[in-house]
Formats: sequence, structure tokens, C-alpha cells
Amino acid sequence: MTTPRTDPCQRVLTRCRVGIGLVCALASGAAVAQTGADPIMELLQQRGEIATFSDQPHPPAANVHAAALVYAMAYVGVPYRRGGAAYEDGVDCSGFVQVTFRETMGVLLPRRAAEQAATTMPIEPHELQPGDLVFFNTLGTPFSHVGIYIGQGRFVHSPRSGAQVRLERMDERYWRSRFDGARRVPLQTRDWDAVVGPDARPQG
Repeated sequence: MTTPRTDPCQRVLTRCRVGIGLVCALASGAAVAQTGADPIMELLQQRGEIATFSDQPHPPAANVHAAALVYAMAYVGVPYRRGGAAYEDGVDCSGFVQVTFRETMGVLLPRRAAEQAATTMPIEPHELQPGDLVFFNTLGTPFSHVGIYIGQGRFVHSPRSGAQVRLERMDERYWRSRFDGARRVPLQTRDWDAVVGPDARPQG
């Protein structure tokens, strides 16, 4: 008998030894007054993706996207599934982004990567912050792939069939040559029915 996976948020919070209250404080933009610890950086450090806090040139990601980033990191290792948008069943790239922002920020993004690019706020690469979206041309069409930027030049995404959600470096040749741009998810996105049509809205 297989052991069911735990809830993604709880899994990451347990791993980071960070309480729900700390994540809520980060999401509201409050400072971490007592320890100064940042759960995002701690998680990446535990995964061996970064070295130590003192080595990092950027301040902690204490903003409304922090909870989304924590949630997204819980999906590392979850298998790719075309059309998938659930932790238990697997996710594709846009489904991974959609469920992350729906569950943590209450923002309903479109289902397809290109539609997500059309309904979020364009930003310049030098403006990237943890929790922003990064888009790539991987299928010969613009904005055909999406991931979530985690800082330090890395992003987390669900890459392709047969693979799992994982971290990548944006400066790798493959991703650098296919980079299409970056977007920021606002607390309220514009009406994407007016952009892509009501038939594109996810069902079920």
C-alpha cells in the first residue's frame, strides 16, 4: 500500500521548520523581526541550491509572492503530466503555475502558458524577483513554456513528459536562447475572458 502524499504547503513548511504564521507574515510584507531567517532561502539552502545566507546579495523575499514560492517548491519531484494541475496526479508547466497562484494567492490564471503571459504584467529581466513568471519558446511558438523564478538566476518548472518538477538555471544555453520574457502576477489580474475567450476557462 502506498503512502499518500501530504498537502504541499504542509510538506514544505515542515521541511523548512517554518510555521504558518511566518509565511503569513511574509505574504503580508511584514519583516521577520526575531530571527531574520527567510524560509525561501532556507529551503533552497537545504536543497543544496545555494550556499549560505551571508553569501546572498539579495534581501529576503518578504512579499506577497513568498507563500506562492514556498508552495511551488513543494512540487519539486512531482512528475510531469500533460494537462495535469494537481499535486497527486502530476502537473504540466502551466498547470503547475496555475495551481500555485490559485491556492496561495487566490488568483485564477489562464490554463495555457501563452494566456498566462497575456494576462500578467510584463517586467524587464533585471526586475525579476522570486515569485515572478519566466517564459520560454520551447515548441516553436512564443510563450509556450512557463516557470516560476526563485532567485539567484534559477527557476522551478515542470519541463516535459518523463521528467519531474525541478530547478534550472536561466543562464544555461538551452534556456537562455529560448527566453521570451518575464511577467509579474498582480493580486488582481485583468479579465482574461476578454483576452482569450470564455471557452478557454478551465473546467471542473
